[in-house]
Amino acid sequence: MRNIAPHTLILAAVLTLGACAPAADAPTPKSEKTQQASPNIVNENDRLDAWFETKFMENVRAYPQFMTSLGMDERQDEWNDPSRSYQLEQLDRTREALAEMKELFDFDALDADGQLSYRLFEKNADDALAEKDWWDHGYTYTQMRGSHSAMPTFLMNQHKIKDVEDAENYLTRLETMDDVLDERTRQARAKFEKGIAPPQFVYDFVIESAQNIISGSPVEEDSETLNLLLEDFRKKTADLKIEDDVREALYERAIKAILNDVAPTYRRIIAEMERQKALATTDDGVWKLPDGEAYYASRLKVMTTTDMTADEIHDLGLAEVDRIHAEMREIMKKVEFDGTLQEFFEFTRTDKQFFKPETQRGRDAYLREATKFIDDMKVRLPEVFNKMPKAELEVRAVEAFREKAAGKAFYNRPAPDGSRPGIYYANLYRMDAMPVYQMEALAYHEGVPGHHMQLSISQELEGVPSFRKYGRFTAYSEGWGLYSEYLPKEMGLYEDPYSDFGRLAMELWRAARLVVDTGLHDKKWTRLEATEYLMTNTPNPESDCLKAIERYIVMPGQATAYKIGMNKILELREAAKEELGDDFDIRDFHDAILATGPVPLDIMEEQVDAYIADMKSGSYKPDRL
Repeated sequence: MRNIAPHTLILAAVLTLGACAPAADAPTPKSEKTQQASPNIVNENDRLDAWFETKFMENVRAYPQFMTSLGMDERQDEWNDPSRSYQLEQLDRTREALAEMKELFDFDALDADGQLSYRLFEKNADDALAEKDWWDHGYTYTQMRGSHSAMPTFLMNQHKIKDVEDAENYLTRLETMDDVLDERTRQARAKFEKGIAPPQFVYDFVIESAQNIISGSPVEEDSETLNLLLEDFRKKTADLKIEDDVREALYERAIKAILNDVAPTYRRIIAEMERQKALATTDDGVWKLPDGEAYYASRLKVMTTTDMTADEIHDLGLAEVDRIHAEMREIMKKVEFDGTLQEFFEFTRTDKQFFKPETQRGRDAYLREATKFIDDMKVRLPEVFNKMPKAELEVRAVEAFREKAAGKAFYNRPAPDGSRPGIYYANLYRMDAMPVYQMEALAYHEGVPGHHMQLSISQELEGVPSFRKYGRFTAYSEGWGLYSEYLPKEMGLYEDPYSDFGRLAMELWRAARLVVDTGLHDKKWTRLEATEYLMTNTPNPESDCLKAIERYIVMPGQATAYKIGMNKILELREAAKEELGDDFDIRDFHDAILATGPVPLDIMEEQVDAYIADMKSGSYKPDRL
């Protein structure tokens, strides 16, 4: 999965007018095809692209944290404004930009790529405007999302300290965390009064994360370990070439910020979470919320970029589970296992041969072997891809302060300027939840040819407006991630039958998500019922199943995007093979998927249709990327 997203509105605004990436001051050059088009088309496309870049940078500069993630030096001592008034201002900017685009540019005078950019900008704006109706329905603090964990993570992973000014900016951010978090807590309180709150079990996770963030010295005077933020600041300033008294003054200021600003606001979060927990219900699905049915339908539409209903998604999941179970029985024959499928599941979730030791050595071995799978795949990529990502990739363990609540694995995209690699995070909190037979498929999904490849290539595209490079359509990105688990099978990988079983287990997991997500939020399943479905129908351990269901409860609809996106890519690939016959080249097909940047599934289909038509007419150019 991709990493935890920013607040819904901020994300929507960035995807409408651009996203977290720098843009050139001048318009991005168009492709050779566009340059050879009529002068009027070239002019209109260039004008529109220049306008996109201007709007993109205006929007990026509205969010200081995005600027930091891009390596920009402006507003490095500020946080994104969390207030509703500011969010409404940005939504007004989105509305005004949409009207301005329609007024200034002639859709019919654009070439095909320009029209695609126009349509995507319009869709992003329309989606952002429509989402306003559901702002309050997103839970403020959960075990998966929330400023309480996102802000420390941001400081540790994205705020670089190269000099004293960077250090002072870091300290100012520490000193002003309370402004943001107190506003978020106020919003959580207001939502609770409207009957919008997560189920009771979520609160313990939030409370524990908040306590972890302020644990250690100096908050806990007797602690033998430093507070994680103080330790991060100490490490980042250790190599600065400054006088000792300057370093000491910076360190003293950090201690004061943690004691006077950070710790008190986290205590207020904990107090509010404890108050809400005492009053919260145990109902799990969003059906319990005001207009919950309509809200869930909107989440399914956004996440899948289709009009599929909850019933249709549920039925698809049941059918896919049955199909994958049949393939798993063939694996059972290969390894000569005598028993039922459920007995095989129990064997693979409990036998020690499938797990690394619950030790630091075991964790290090997992990271090392996952890295090797990725390194070996990099050598094979030219067999199935024309374009390779430039950005580097690292495999890391999830940080200790958030590993208990975080998901199984996720990915952070690299900095556009190369200053920060892409990062595949593996959650090694419990090694019995990370079976080695799934290691290969996970590495392909999060690394290459999965998220790292797709996201890096997207932000490295030339001749494409920045808002498209950094856009987000979950069905596209997660569909690609799941497809990237399947593709290596066709390349002759997964040589160990148990690794192939692991691949199927990962696909089965995504198929079962269609069942349990709709079960929870549409059919009023309980957390226990959904967990039992996963335990019966997948080989994942109970802790894995429970954590997954807890994730789906607080992120309604998101889990449905993976399988629906993968199925669409495979459907389009089969159609291309049938249409092109011997002229089909999988490398060119992958170009057709990746060359646009993220798009809704219906537009993905249009792009593949255009690739097929160009191939048939002889006008296709293999250097589209």
